[in-house]
Amino acid sequence: MTFFVALVWMAFSVGGALFNPALGSSAGSRLAEWARTHGGSGIVNWVENEWYSHHAPPTGGTVPKGEIRVPSSATVTFNSSVPHLTPPAPIVPFASPAIPGEGQWSPVGRRVDGVPAVYETTLRPDKTHTSYVVGVAWMDTKLLHANLYSGSWIPGGGPYPRTAPVLPSAARTLVAAFNAGFLMNNANGGYFTNGKEELPLRTGAASFVTYKDGTSNIISWSTGTKVPSDVTSVRQNLDLLVQNGHQASGLSASDTSKWGATLGNAVYVWRSGLGITADGALVYVAGPGLNITDLANLLVRAGAVRAMELDINTDWVNFATYSPSSPTGLASPANGSLLLSGMTGTTGRYFASWWTRDFITMSASPSSATNTSTTSTSTTVTSPTSAGN
Repeated sequence: MTFFVALVWMAFSVGGALFNPALGSSAGSRLAEWARTHGGSGIVNWVENEWYSHHAPPTGGTVPKGEIRVPSSATVTFNSSVPHLTPPAPIVPFASPAIPGEGQWSPVGRRVDGVPAVYETTLRPDKTHTSYVVGVAWMDTKLLHANLYSGSWIPGGGPYPRTAPVLPSAARTLVAAFNAGFLMNNANGGYFTNGKEELPLRTGAASFVTYKDGTSNIISWSTGTKVPSDVTSVRQNLDLLVQNGHQASGLSASDTSKWGATLGNAVYVWRSGLGITADGALVYVAGPGLNITDLANLLVRAGAVRAMELDINTDWVNFATYSPSSPTGLASPANGSLLLSGMTGTTGRYFASWWTRDFITMSASPSSATNTSTTSTSTTVTSPTSAGN
């Protein structure tokens, strides 16, 4: 009888998982997530490693038409008295010769007081896998502030003040949203939000930290379980990939002791990472066919002085910007755009009440709307991107 009851429970549990969109976009990913949360991480890891080891990304090849975005030749001039960071310099491509538009930035998403707050570019990840394209997003932290949204699965528990769906009050200033890190049992770190340490913070862990003054940072955590009074949230994930503008000491594609055993780091999969530049901008990097050292190289090339890996695998890597028709209009899936066309989950996952994983939003800072500086600047930038190569 006990065996029968267990079998019935498993059938209902697995069946429910297979129809739960919060666990991924495919039956395979949903089954894998169910297994990970029911003690089957080792089996899932083995299956994934076996599959990826026999499906390595192709070497050579050409980029599909339209995947490298070419900025329009038109220009947009804006005047602003609001303090903002200097727009990013072009990224020098890894592969040569460069494809037109490769590494060239274009402003995207809602502007803050008329000033572009997010820039995006696309490029090939290295000299070998030349049919693959990764995306990079640069975010102006003088115009934007970050919020950590918790999920019921990550970190578990709740309810939390900030969780999916993004409410209309927050959608009015939302500019971008993107995935956070691993499931906490694989993150080798902790989680702090709403004045509470939901999971113990680990000294030395790579940490995305938000502060009460609206700023954010990426650091190696140094205070153990003692959280400074000016901190609003901490999301830890593995160890830093980039320190002092270089790959972290000892970083190796074959070392899973620090940078995650969920998949061997030599495995080429969808990966994402977040870095901070010397002037405080945040840079998000994501794409297919990346190992851990590729991700670090891209973050360094994008200007990161410190950086951490975020989530991996197709179903979880997602970066969206929103462009409502009016400056204070509501961000929504209808006016959202993905960093890369191959990203799954659409721009609507952050507005879905069933979304269970944590994520990060970038919203117009209150200080930008109330700034009273009378010094005006005039800057010319390329207009929003157009596809082609």
